Amino acid sequence: MRVLQKLVIDIDSDAAWRALHSPRAVTELYAPLMMLEPLDREGLPTSWQPGGEVAVQLSLAGIVPMGRQLIHVSDRIVADPAAGSGGGDVRIFRDSGIPLSGPLAGLDVWDHQIAVSPAPGDPSRTLWRDRLVIGGATAPLVWPVLWGMWQWRATRLRAIAPTWAHDPELQTGGREGHADA
Repeated sequence: MRVLQKLVIDIDSDAAWRALHSPRAVTELYAPLMMLEPLDREGLPTSWQPGGEVAVQLSLAGIVPMGRQLIHVSDRIVADPAAGSGGGDVRIFRDSGIPLSGPLAGLDVWDHQIAVSPAPGDPSRTLWRDRLVIGGATAPLVWPVLWGMWQWRATRLRAIAPTWAHDPELQTGGREGHADA
């Protein structure tokens, strides 16, 4: 079973890609409806790294425990044939972890992929494609809930994505403070 979304957000694809790798930005997409807390005492990493795994505790509104989830991250980049000479590559963030406990533990397939690329005709915006594939005995029961959660995420995404943009400060290449002999 699948949950699919395709939308254009008001942020460039580089900033969207950075945000996908930020546990803080990702948790903002679910808040305050769903909260995730790391099971490791060291907390969430500052950045999701390809090949990395993190176990988290999910809770509804931070109150009702919803189980544990293993997040396993990988990345890939594919050429976008539709982009032509003015477009860019499609970058894909994948979580192929699995629910460990709770209502989602009856799933034996969890494949969540988010693809970002410059929006057609407007490279200052991002084409965001989100696909969740689930399978298992409870998939038909949890699909409607996950579909609803993805609608929430889309609304949150449109609202908070512009806050992910940042302009790095320019650094001078000069040699201030150095006297030439």
